[in-house]
Amino acid sequence: MTATNPFGFSSTAKEVLGGVDLSGKTIIVTGGASGIGLETTRALVQAGAAVTIAARRADEAQTVADMIASETPRGSVRVRKLDVADLSSVRSFVENWDEKLDALVNNAGVMAIPELQRTPEGREMQFATNYLGHFALAIGLRSYLAKANGARVVSVASVGSLFAPVFWDDPDFRFIPYDPLLGYGQSKTACILMSVGITRKWAGDGITSNALNPGAIATNLQKHTGGLRTPEHLRKTTEQGASTTVLLTASPIIDGVSGKYYDDCQQAPVVEERGNGPFKGVAPYAIDEDNASRLWDMATAMLGVKA
Repeated sequence: MTATNPFGFSSTAKEVLGGVDLSGKTIIVTGGASGIGLETTRALVQAGAAVTIAARRADEAQTVADMIASETPRGSVRVRKLDVADLSSVRSFVENWDEKLDALVNNAGVMAIPELQRTPEGREMQFATNYLGHFALAIGLRSYLAKANGARVVSVASVGSLFAPVFWDDPDFRFIPYDPLLGYGQSKTACILMSVGITRKWAGDGITSNALNPGAIATNLQKHTGGLRTPEHLRKTTEQGASTTVLLTASPIIDGVSGKYYDDCQQAPVVEERGNGPFKGVAPYAIDEDNASRLWDMATAMLGVKA
């Protein structure tokens, strides 16, 4: 930790935003009604932000939004339906957005789907949900992010990125034998590379972007893995898990920082090999600018857009 950034492993989202006034800030949190997404939404609203929860199950999310609204007189929270794995849902969400956007938090995700699943477009489901849908969302909202003159795009990645690069010639596992962890790892590496790409391509719009590892937190994300297996002393609460997200979303500490990967509220070191755990750091392939450009081109081709 440094003198300018006192936060670390045990910090909570509320502590990170202590003294930060987000009045007038408009923020979208995908999957913001459960797990660390819920705590992210709660902390941002308590700091005064107007938060939109973008959720696949809008009715359930509305119950959560009502609960958060009842907890604080500050900020506001609303719900809009969004399934990031469904590109038509992403398009509909974008078409119905009409206000400046200070931050987009790409938080929704799936993990280690046991059997190979693909979207109607033929994309592997973890790649589609964790990365491609969020990339399409960011592209669609770019003009609204630019209006904020200092917007941030934050992507929740994972140490799973240490388990797989992007499989350039076969991202949908049509030849490579499908493995749940490889699919998850590829998708999270792509999330990190998206921030590197945004940094290079959208800086002229005043948009910055960073990615993060929230840590080991027991949530519904582990429903396919038999639960969290990380040793107790290395686990975080959901409040602690949301701390790095809100740091990158709204803290003045990282003003102007872009294209980086954070862990425990600090910029993570680059590691040359994964090792045997506990897993920390970011792989060189996940922050490589050439890889970011290649992924950008591949993803825009998949979406059939120019960006």
